[in-house]
Amino acid sequence: MHAAVEVARGLPIPPVLTARAENLLYGVADLDDTIRRLQAFEAAGADVLYAPGLRTLDEIRAVVSSVGRPVNVVMGFADPSITLEQLAEIGVRRVSIGGALSRLALRSFLDGARQMRAGRFGFVAEMASISELHKAFAPPPE
Repeated sequence: MHAAVEVARGLPIPPVLTARAENLLYGVADLDDTIRRLQAFEAAGADVLYAPGLRTLDEIRAVVSSVGRPVNVVMGFADPSITLEQLAEIGVRRVSIGGALSRLALRSFLDGARQMRAGRFGFVAEMASISELHKAFAPPPE
């Protein structure tokens, strides 16, 4: 991390360095260890700190309160009842969703495929209309 910070700070337009403590993703369910890793990344000069795998508002709050840099939370792993407002209230500065939207789309695809395999087509009643899709993907007005 130190080397990356040194190189980045020497660039004409330095990138935002995000440091990830991925231990929660790999079965090391030790929040204190995660926090120590994030604090070490902060001390090395990371701009944003990220611990994918945080699940509860209490875990997220503990991380945010233990560091001085912005914290990114990925909602693809967290309790889905947590709101953006709650995250902002505890000091979260960046929220991502990882592959959540693609997994949601794939789930819909699989549901439709299962229905077709069973000889049913009820999924067509839930499709987005062509006009809705055109509206969603239309270029913004000038």
